Amino acid sequence: MLVVSIGGSPSLRSRSGVLLERARDWLQGQGVEVVTFQVRDFPAEDLLHARFDSPQVQHFQQLVEQADGLIVSTPVYKASFAGALKTLLDLLPERALSHKVVLPIATGGSIAHMLAVDYALKPVLSALKAQETLQGIFADDSQVAYGQGNVPAHLAPALEQRLNESLELFHSALARRPKPLAPGLLNERLISARWSI
Repeated sequence: MLVVSIGGSPSLRSRSGVLLERARDWLQGQGVEVVTFQVRDFPAEDLLHARFDSPQVQHFQQLVEQADGLIVSTPVYKASFAGALKTLLDLLPERALSHKVVLPIATGGSIAHMLAVDYALKPVLSALKAQETLQGIFADDSQVAYGQGNVPAHLAPALEQRLNESLELFHSALARRPKPLAPGLLNERLISARWSI
């Protein structure tokens, strides 16, 4: 299984990034291959000018196409998800998420931003034809403490439990999702089938 995780924060130090790292570690512990992209790693010119021919953008598109699922993690700004993340998602083809399971994750200053996942992020994922978008996780800033030195980041127990439960659901959804048929395979099977009347 291959999962592409996308971090929408432009900052190196990010609570949504902490949750994304935890999700990656959990999935890798289950034997899932995880490739992570951060919006800040793409050249600003590629995003601002929608450079579909950029090698980094094309590499991103190819891995999303191969992926079984995506985790999209973003901070909430002004009642919506990060603008750089929207720009990156806009560089994907129209049906880029068909046959894929998506787990959205968001962090914000207070629970007043919780609906940003349902009313801002999920419609974009739906427009990209995600096969299944899970309920997702929202954490307010007080639930995620940054690590310092050798001390790792800390999640509030309730958040950690919700994250683990969501990851279990995500992993199960990945395992049960139908695999698309390779082009021409159906014709091959019909031609080689034994028919009786």
